[in-house]
Amino acid sequence: MAEQHYLVGLDLAGRRVVVVGGGTVAQRRLPRLVAAGATVELISPSVTPAVQSMIDAGELTWHPRRYADGDLDGAWYVLCCTSDPGVNAVVSADAERARIFCVRADAGQEGSAVTPATGTHDGMLIGVLSGGRPRRSAAVRDGLLDALREGRVSDHRDTEAPVPERGGVALVGGGPGDPELITVRGRRLLARADVVIADRLAPRELLDELPPSVLVVDAAKIPYGRAASQDVINSTIVEHALAGRFVVRLKGGDPYVFGRGFEEVQACVRAGVPVTVVPGITSAFAAPAVADVPVTHRGVAHEVVVVSGHVGPSDEASLTDWSALARLRGSIVIMMGVERIAQFADALLAGGRPADTPVAVIQDATTRNQRTLRSTLDKVAEDSAARGIRPPAVIVIGPVAALTPS
Repeated sequence: MAEQHYLVGLDLAGRRVVVVGGGTVAQRRLPRLVAAGATVELISPSVTPAVQSMIDAGELTWHPRRYADGDLDGAWYVLCCTSDPGVNAVVSADAERARIFCVRADAGQEGSAVTPATGTHDGMLIGVLSGGRPRRSAAVRDGLLDALREGRVSDHRDTEAPVPERGGVALVGGGPGDPELITVRGRRLLARADVVIADRLAPRELLDELPPSVLVVDAAKIPYGRAASQDVINSTIVEHALAGRFVVRLKGGDPYVFGRGFEEVQACVRAGVPVTVVPGITSAFAAPAVADVPVTHRGVAHEVVVVSGHVGPSDEASLTDWSALARLRGSIVIMMGVERIAQFADALLAGGRPADTPVAVIQDATTRNQRTLRSTLDKVAEDSAARGIRPPAVIVIGPVAALTPS
């Protein structure tokens, strides 16, 4: 039976680390060494573009040549990452004589150290070794990280004092609807919530995973009309936070893309409540993407304008210059515009957009009910009515709406 490795954490900050080889293996290992504060010296005749970018950013020192005797002088740690086993063997033997721990990427058992499968969670570094079976190490690491991030395994953060997020607010963008598209940090914070105040477009399946002790407030059911309801949402967030509860305000898409998220941040700041914002994948770009509509494409569109459709072009509350939009040649993405799609189409046509401008309307993007309508600017209102298109839907206007993968 092979001897087990001794798992240990190295403080490499300010210490010389030598990496031999500048290919894809080094590309994977270098970021964590740099993040640890190591003084990294890379020895390799050539490097990958990603490694070159790290060199250009001054994150490490590159010696553009082959390994030579004396390169390990003063090193605390060595990684052999070349594609030549003979070179790796020479480096490893030199490190052994100099009593420097050395990792051989090509043959882990031949080195004096091995690199564990690692990942981070909330300030913790998780490392897994499985006796020379790297795929098993990676699988266990991934499973453990998923469990920690989703709250299925406790990280015992609450045993530490103080807990900065207790009695505060997290404004979390839940993404376009598919629960898999929320960010890792958003899901982690949701697992810690005492109170969740959720929009109707927030990923609903995530609410079912919350413990019974979590109070879920449906923001869509808060009364008093569209304008006043935001004030009630703000006061509800602040009230629970001031009572010492950790509040997650779960929103669809991104909190700051027509989500009134900044109003909620302002309310928290005025009340002295600590608040953090977790960006989300905005439906403005995600909905077209999942429907195979790129909002930009080389040689087709060089600009994207995202417009709110909650008021019509002739409404005195509108802040959009529709005549200027009509003169653009790129992509226009309209959110919350299904009810007024005829008005928007007429305004763009009146401003000079060609009648045959392609249009794509994506309803219920990333969910099992997703469907896509492709039309043209002069017919999209009629086609949408005929197809029964309803909110939530994202409208893409411009040449990109005619593109297909094949």
